[in-house]
Amino acid sequence: MAKTGKKLQEAAKLIDRSKLYDVKEAIELAKKASTVNFDATVEVAFRLGIDTRKNDQQIRGAVVLPNGTGKTQSVLVFAKGEKLKEAEAAGADFVGDAEYIQKIQQGWFDFDVIVATPDMMGEVGKLGRVLGPKGLMPNPKTGTVTFDVTKAVQEIKAGKVEYRADKSGIIHAPIGKVSFDDSQLAENLEAIHEVVLKAKPSSAKGTYIKSLNVTTTMGPAVKVDTNSVAK
Repeated sequence: MAKTGKKLQEAAKLIDRSKLYDVKEAIELAKKASTVNFDATVEVAFRLGIDTRKNDQQIRGAVVLPNGTGKTQSVLVFAKGEKLKEAEAAGADFVGDAEYIQKIQQGWFDFDVIVATPDMMGEVGKLGRVLGPKGLMPNPKTGTVTFDVTKAVQEIKAGKVEYRADKSGIIHAPIGKVSFDDSQLAENLEAIHEVVLKAKPSSAKGTYIKSLNVTTTMGPAVKVDTNSVAK
C-alpha cells in the first residue's frame, strides 16, 4: 500500500491543482498520471449549476461516443415475436422475455445494459427493485425503451454512454481508455460536452458548467478549461 501511495504522490506532482488546463493537455496529463498496471478508464466529471430537487433540472440521457469506450457491452433485450429475431440479428447477447425476468429475480446479472420494447415494460417494471439500484432499468430518455431494437443494440455496441446528474449535480462518464490516442479521447469528451450543454434546463440560473475534470482509474483529477472544449 505504501508503494501505491508514493506512486499517487508522484503522479499528483505532475498536476497544478490551481490551474485550468487546455483539454488536450489535461488528457495528456491524466494519462501520464495513471499509476495502475492495466488499461485504465479515462473519465470526465461535470459539476453543474442545477438543482436536482426540481423535476425539470434532473439531467439524464445518452450519447454515442465517436471512438467508443474501449469496452464492448453485453446487451440483454426484452422483446416479443419478430422483435426477438431483430434483436438477435442486431447483435444482442441475450434475447427473451419471461425466462430472463425469472433469471434476474434469481440473481442473474451477466449483462451490462437492458433494452426493452414498450410492450414489455409492464413485465420488466416488476424488476424495478433489483434493476433500479444498479442503474439497469431501461428508460426512454436513454433510448433503451424502444421498438427500434436494431438501432438501440447497435448504438450500445458502438460505444453508447449513459449519463445522469447525481444529487450533487455531478455527471460522471467514461470517455475511453488510457490506450486511446489523445485525439480520440478529446473527440469523445467533446461529444459528451456537447450533449450536456444542450441538456441545460431553461430554469437553471447562473453558471451551468461550474467545473470539468478529467481523471483515470485511481488517478488524480485534472481541471479542464471549458473554453478549450470545442462547441
